[in-house]
Amino acid sequence: MTSPDSRISARSLAGALGGWRTREPAYEALADGIRLLCLDNRLAPRTTLPAERELAQALSLSRTTVAAAYRSLRDTGHIESLRGSGSVTLPLARRDPGSAVAGPDEIDLQQASPAAWPGLAGVMSEVAQEAASLVARPGYDIVGMLGLRQAVAQRYAERGLPTAPEEILITTGAQSAIHLLATTLLRRGDRALMETPTYPHAAEALRSAGARLVAVPVTVDAGWDLDRAAQAFTRAAPTVAYVMPVFQNPTGRSMSVTEAEAIASCAARSGTTLLIDETTAELALDEDLGTAGVLSGPVLPGAVRIGSLGKTVWGGLRIGWIRADAHLIRRLVAARAPRDLGTPEFEQAVAARLMARMPEILVQRAELLREGRDTLYEQLTAVLPEWRVPRPAGGVSLWVELDAPLSSGLVLAARTQGLHLSAGPRFAVDGGHERHVRVPFTAPADRLRRAADVLAQVWPAVRAAVPTSVPDAFAALV
Repeated sequence: MTSPDSRISARSLAGALGGWRTREPAYEALADGIRLLCLDNRLAPRTTLPAERELAQALSLSRTTVAAAYRSLRDTGHIESLRGSGSVTLPLARRDPGSAVAGPDEIDLQQASPAAWPGLAGVMSEVAQEAASLVARPGYDIVGMLGLRQAVAQRYAERGLPTAPEEILITTGAQSAIHLLATTLLRRGDRALMETPTYPHAAEALRSAGARLVAVPVTVDAGWDLDRAAQAFTRAAPTVAYVMPVFQNPTGRSMSVTEAEAIASCAARSGTTLLIDETTAELALDEDLGTAGVLSGPVLPGAVRIGSLGKTVWGGLRIGWIRADAHLIRRLVAARAPRDLGTPEFEQAVAARLMARMPEILVQRAELLREGRDTLYEQLTAVLPEWRVPRPAGGVSLWVELDAPLSSGLVLAARTQGLHLSAGPRFAVDGGHERHVRVPFTAPADRLRRAADVLAQVWPAVRAAVPTSVPDAFAALV
């Protein structure tokens, strides 16, 4: 939301805070809301906060309340205030209660990433035995090893998408791919269409490239709002559209073939480049025949596709790729050189061996994630029956609907009990989603049961702490 050494206006901060008033006293609720924005990196370190008087006016509070909130944030080391310079957010310390680093006895479900595939260490050892041949190479590989590009292309061909190695670019993970595409395809002021909720780092990459985001809702039950999508494509004429059509993060919803064809048709009419993020697309947990057509070429022709091994193998294996026509690949290579001189050779060699074992890997991942999903689903529905808990056919998380729009308060309360989650607004493009929380099922089953029990433990207090004097404060939040 902000960049280092930036300033956020009172109006923007008020919008980002959403339903912050989840308890009394009001100054501590406001301080907690700002702490959560720092925790989620929606407020970057060294961001100058609004003056007390300006924020008080934007939130319809007294200046005394805002001053007390800032004092609380200074006491916990989240901001510093200098006379004449205002209040500035600080980097979070590793042991800070509001830091993103969980302790050894805590449950960290902020990152929806499973543990490494068990066979990965063995594959790394095999590659290490060939280190002499690897270090004999220059080490700067800006396009990607031919063997790996051939293996990735073959995986697409097996899905009915004939692909040449020249149509593959190997990147340092999917996030690097998204950022490279954004900086290559977008100019400042261009519009970019995104789902909401969505993968927040993709939104950050598009914004950092200067894009103005246009949101299209997607829900667990109803899927993509095709009427809103058609209007957005027609009126905004976005330069790019970023979508996750299979096991969307965070909802877990997959497009039907009808939905995918409608999106592709809208994009074609408006001249929009479709960026298809498939990082979770192969994580099917049940027999799901409906996704096969969406993954194939005829449904989304000409789309630029993004993939990685982060969810299927290990988040620490920073290997991603872009599939696009050869002309765009050449543009991306030219744009990449000033920022990134290539993907590490060792990781590429490991990835090349893994590609041949993907059928085996995906079976193991499905078993692991299916156990996590079923454990979390059963425990949450048992201890919090008032919540709407989905059971997605794939992906890595549950997009849980609360019975009150108090996601931020819930996340802060859960942290006091050692459970780290990301609140619903973290995944919003244009605000809202306080009624939802993403709960990944990538941890071991026993930790997921504990996580559900913690949520059940803190939820009554979170609900009870809502001030009765502001019953309509959340009416517009979804």
